[in-house]
Amino acid sequence: MNVRVTPSPNPESCPALVLNADYRPLSYYPLSLWSWQDTIKAVFMDRVNIVAEYDQYVHSPSFQMKLPSVVSLKDYVSHERRPAFTRFNVFLRDKFSCQYCGAKSDLTFDHIVPRSLGGKTTWQNVVTACAPCNLRKANKLPSVCGMHPATTPVRPNMHMLHENGRAFPPNYLHESWMDFLYWDSELEP
Repeated sequence: MNVRVTPSPNPESCPALVLNADYRPLSYYPLSLWSWQDTIKAVFMDRVNIVAEYDQYVHSPSFQMKLPSVVSLKDYVSHERRPAFTRFNVFLRDKFSCQYCGAKSDLTFDHIVPRSLGGKTTWQNVVTACAPCNLRKANKLPSVCGMHPATTPVRPNMHMLHENGRAFPPNYLHESWMDFLYWDSELEP
């Protein structure tokens, strides 16, 4: 199908907010967004319901429709699965702050029990650390260097990561999305 977008010169400025079948976002951070192309494909494959639309249209020689701004999945996606152990998910679990000094920049991750001393790369042994704290701790145990994480590291579930992500609203929120996003009251745009 030959599809073009009008009147907007930049269809990339029209992503769709993706909601689960229960009308909650699939994720808050990163916010669950699909490109206009992926959204249109999901509409034609009958995988989503259109909840809200932009004023812009896509059309082919024989078809025209408004670009969806909010869609909901027809089938519920369970959040009961365990999150993957990734650098991003460790940072999100630790709310993007150094667990030793609270810094929010120059983040790395640190093995509480250093690998050189037998420490494993697990949820319970890795925390977010800024580069200066990571260098200062080096390959020492917390009891030796006096550096203890602010919180005990745990294996997060998807709900925990989802809730932590709500503390980081994106820079851009389309007005049609606002009825479906629930940020902490002091962070609302």
